[in-house]
Amino acid sequence: MSHIQANIVMFFLGGFFYCVMEMLARGRTHISMLLAGGVCFLLVGGIRRLIGESAALISQMMISGLFITIVEFCFGMILNQKMGLNVWDYSREQYNLFGQICLLYSNLWFLISAPIILFHDLLKCLLLDVPLPHYRIF
Repeated sequence: MSHIQANIVMFFLGGFFYCVMEMLARGRTHISMLLAGGVCFLLVGGIRRLIGESAALISQMMISGLFITIVEFCFGMILNQKMGLNVWDYSREQYNLFGQICLLYSNLWFLISAPIILFHDLLKCLLLDVPLPHYRIF
């Protein structure tokens, strides 16, 4: 399988699981979350290339949480603020920014990013026949 094909598969799998997480957490989702999830999944998977193959898992998780929060903010500003779709609203949460992101969910993305990183690496191994990386926590 080519890298492009593998990225397409991972994009849609990441988007699908993002929607599943949302369904489990709040009982509903929106089709736009398939796109947001796919973008997030590919970004999280690319972090090791960005910061180095020997990057600690905790470093990858911190950057993943930041990237996912940024994607959520961008999608929220477009979907909720500009288009008025009201897909989500965090305005009742403490430390929110325009009701689109908040500290609580940014911290949750940090925690959830560990299995996301591992799942991405496993898929990459299966789809592209590359070895699994060696992990170190710190």
